[in-house]
Amino acid sequence: MNPNYNKMMKQVQKMQADMAKMQEDLANEVVEASAGGGMVTVQVTGGIEIKSIKIDKAAVDPDDVEMLEDMILAAANEALRSAQELANKKLGGITAGLNIPGLPF
Repeated sequence: MNPNYNKMMKQVQKMQADMAKMQEDLANEVVEASAGGGMVTVQVTGGIEIKSIKIDKAAVDPDDVEMLEDMILAAANEALRSAQELANKKLGGITAGLNIPGLPF
């Protein structure tokens, strides 16, 4: 085998191991976002999974359910964006300089 090929394969294997470890670590990290002045708070893991949604009792108005829905949606979307940014920042360093089709980094 070509020595350059062997070196490249070792680099790819190391990158895969580093990415797997980083993804495992990301699943344990949590970002948080809120809406409505903190009336709705959403926590999302770095693995892009919603961990919790907290709603202040004052946000629950039976005559204005749409407002609560909007606050939940806004907080969830912001938390998901933050989690994605965290993942891109952490995983992007591993794949820096590589142009691999299908990877968003």
